[in-house]
Amino acid sequence: MTAYDLPGAARNELKTLSKDNAENVARHLAMAARLIDDDPELAHQHALAASRSAGRVGVVRETVAITAYAVGDFALALRELRTHRRITGSDEQLPLIVDSERGVGRPDRALEEGRAVDRSTLAVPVRVQLAIAMSGARLDLGETERALQELEIPEADPDRAFEWSPALFSARAAVLEELGRHEEASEWERRAQIAADALDAAAGVADREVIVVEEIDLIDDEGGVDVASGVIPVDEDVDVDAAVASDDDAVDGSAEGDIDDRAGEREDER
Repeated sequence: MTAYDLPGAARNELKTLSKDNAENVARHLAMAARLIDDDPELAHQHALAASRSAGRVGVVRETVAITAYAVGDFALALRELRTHRRITGSDEQLPLIVDSERGVGRPDRALEEGRAVDRSTLAVPVRVQLAIAMSGARLDLGETERALQELEIPEADPDRAFEWSPALFSARAAVLEELGRHEEASEWERRAQIAADALDAAAGVADREVIVVEEIDLIDDEGGVDVASGVIPVDEDVDVDAAVASDDDAVDGSAEGDIDDRAGEREDER
């Protein structure tokens, strides 16, 4: 694992650090990104190690927040997300702020956070994630009908599939299930699976040369997949964007230890 395993945009944020420190921090961040799905606790340890050397860098605080959320430390996630927003001025992690407020048992505060930003200023994937998080907060409050209303957004088009569609359709299915509208819930869950299969096929990650899906067809200029009966060859050269997973004091050193050695042992085991 080297510093160049970290995406260029993230490495650019480390230019204020010395060369050696930037390389060390970049390796920790790259390991956090690699481990977040399989070993979130170790990913969090790497993020904390990075923060001890670069606590005033936005991408570092963002990584600490994301890994803290992954291990269920919602209070730390909130603190780091707010710090990241102060450093960068970005609202792209607003959905995670809303979900973290839910995680600490404050759905009312979660709704306040979500309403405080003009959604038209958000990128579409962020806006969709925010709608899902706001719907979850409504469910926490027992406001099931209003949870469904939060998901009534233009992006909830069952006839087109974008990177955000599977999660959005599944969220709608879950709310409909809560409302006892089981047939509609099943249909939206089916749509979620169709969208996921279509996007996998278009991105060339299906496990067969050709994937036959009941209702998928063409990719448009916006990266969406129109829903219609058809077959999508997976070897077509089509670019589908992947979903992104982003106090001024540095996080304390509660996770001391030789993180690099532990990570190396994990890689050797593999």
